[in-house]
Amino acid sequence: MKRLIFMLLLAVMSSLVLPSSAQSLFHRADSILAARYYRLGNIDTTYISRPQTKWTITARMNVSGAKIEAEGFDNGQHFKSEMKANRKATLSMGVSYLGFSLSVSLNPAKLMGRYSDYELNFNSYGRRFGFDVIYQDAQNFTGWHDHEGMERIGLPDGMLKVKTLNLNAFYVFNSRRFSYPAAFSQSYIQRRSAGSFLLAASGMGQRATLDWEQEMQLKMTNIGLGAGYGYNYVPGQGWLLHISALPTFIVYSNTSMVFGDDRIPLHYHFPEVIITGRGAVVRQWGNKFLGLSMVFNFTNIGDKDNLTVQNNKWRIRTFFGLRLGKR
Repeated sequence: MKRLIFMLLLAVMSSLVLPSSAQSLFHRADSILAARYYRLGNIDTTYISRPQTKWTITARMNVSGAKIEAEGFDNGQHFKSEMKANRKATLSMGVSYLGFSLSVSLNPAKLMGRYSDYELNFNSYGRRFGFDVIYQDAQNFTGWHDHEGMERIGLPDGMLKVKTLNLNAFYVFNSRRFSYPAAFSQSYIQRRSAGSFLLAASGMGQRATLDWEQEMQLKMTNIGLGAGYGYNYVPGQGWLLHISALPTFIVYSNTSMVFGDDRIPLHYHFPEVIITGRGAVVRQWGNKFLGLSMVFNFTNIGDKDNLTVQNNKWRIRTFFGLRLGKR
């Protein structure tokens, strides 16, 4: 981000007030950045290529949501609970120059005082490596609780407070022909259909507090390792359909529940999983592109004979972009 701002300021100054020697320095720096950006390395250009422009301007709208489900038995009686967070919508505008990006986003509901939760999404989609990091601090969950032999109980807004951190990282084996960025950042173009096996690592940390008849706290830390597959389908010129799934099995788990004065450890029960799914549809023509992408995180821990907890987190993004400044 800082490099992009510096380059923009340098470009303006060089064109207005700087002497020819400084302008020459700017053009040299620009040439170095361009050479780095367009250096394709070990890529099969029949399948993947770079856009032949320096600038990309993208408008985005993001919608996200979360759900937590708990199910088990209490003294031989079955129970189930479900809590959903209010959906969050944000608008953003991003500018990218030779791989360096700057973006600004806003939440209209938060500006009008109708939304108090906090969410941070940070992602990077490289040719070989990539990751998604999602942090949510929410207390607008509403839902219900069913307990055998009792009527359904409504759970109003404000009873559940949750802080959640989701992390998913991946490695692409067939980076010569398969491109994640083509589907999610549009910094590459997928020209022919291709797929790749993926190596994945996932993590989830969560702290939840339910203020009911007695305060209940749930703390969990989970780390998973696994593998999956991704496929980019090009049905025709200018089209791209992407789908991928990254299931990981939890190899480290530290989960406990405190109910009143009692601490209840939740022991590992195979299989406990963290699954990340992604999908995208992209259409591009000329110097324009538009599309829709989705990221979904699912975590399952415990067993239904005692207690199982499932977390669902999703984000849908629509976008429209322009590519400017021919190489």
